Amino acid sequence: MTFNHFKALLGSVAQAGVYHQPHGAADDLQRAAEADGYAAFRIDLKSVMDKDGLLAAIAQAMGFPDWFGHNWDALADCLTDLDWHEAPGYVVLLEHCDGIHGRAEGDFVTFLQVFSRSAEAWRQQNIPFWCFVDMQADGIGWLPTAG
Repeated sequence: MTFNHFKALLGSVAQAGVYHQPHGAADDLQRAAEADGYAAFRIDLKSVMDKDGLLAAIAQAMGFPDWFGHNWDALADCLTDLDWHEAPGYVVLLEHCDGIHGRAEGDFVTFLQVFSRSAEAWRQQNIPFWCFVDMQADGIGWLPTAG
């Protein structure tokens, strides 16, 4: 997949959601998002060990407000109300996820479920919200083709 493919795909509100990140595609995904004026966030989870680390990493990378409560409900609130990063769309690149998936699988699954519900909430507002997960494990959808 190429930059042009990603640029065409990212505008599809109906297909936005949580997907495997194609191997080696992070830079092109970020460039395509930014070319469309989207807010793009790269979150490195390589050294994250647990739920607290997940929440801290995303809060820092996405610049969550001071009221962020470091729990799943607060994560959902922040992901569905990005007033501090107003944009026509959002792309979150979760990098190096295999470690946290192996160390805290239940928490990581919940984390991705919050992203999936957030994508649905944004879809209802006709705004694309994409989350790309860099990991080898099964259970995450593959990126659709444009169109």
